[in-house]
Amino acid sequence: MRFPIGEWCIRTYERRDIQALVKYANNPNVCRNLREAFPYPYTRRDASLWIESALAQDEETHFAIATGQELIGGIGFQLQGDVHRRSAELGYWLGEPFWGRGIATMAVRTMIDYAFADFDLVRLYAYVFAGNPASERVLEKTGFVCEGTLRQSVLKNDRLLDQKIFALIRDTA
Repeated sequence: MRFPIGEWCIRTYERRDIQALVKYANNPNVCRNLREAFPYPYTRRDASLWIESALAQDEETHFAIATGQELIGGIGFQLQGDVHRRSAELGYWLGEPFWGRGIATMAVRTMIDYAFADFDLVRLYAYVFAGNPASERVLEKTGFVCEGTLRQSVLKNDRLLDQKIFALIRDTA
């Protein structure tokens, strides 16, 4: 799949993305606001395992954010099950050289459209660690609303952090 977003795009991961994935993901400034499943240091093995899992998706929900030449980040959503089956958790990251250009906002808007059009979803939500106002702003600009703060709910780098939960509800009327 491929979705244009300005001069960039959201697309299916490719095996050739491994080098760029390591280049941009192996950055403490990127990793500090992500779960530990996104490791630091980020190795070639980590990149290879991620890309192979992305290529094996039954339903494509995880994508590369890319220029015409290389991957510069990632975005996707995790479909939920059981009583949460009409919800999905959104996540995204961008290589530091590309921060502040509106790319994440465009990418989130595109994922919202795709998730609500192609999946039986009513709710998208995202968690943001305390101290990440840029990500909060991306979500607010794309229509997400802060539903609350989960106090000391995250242990990251040996520190307990608050996190905020943001959600967007699709109009089903």
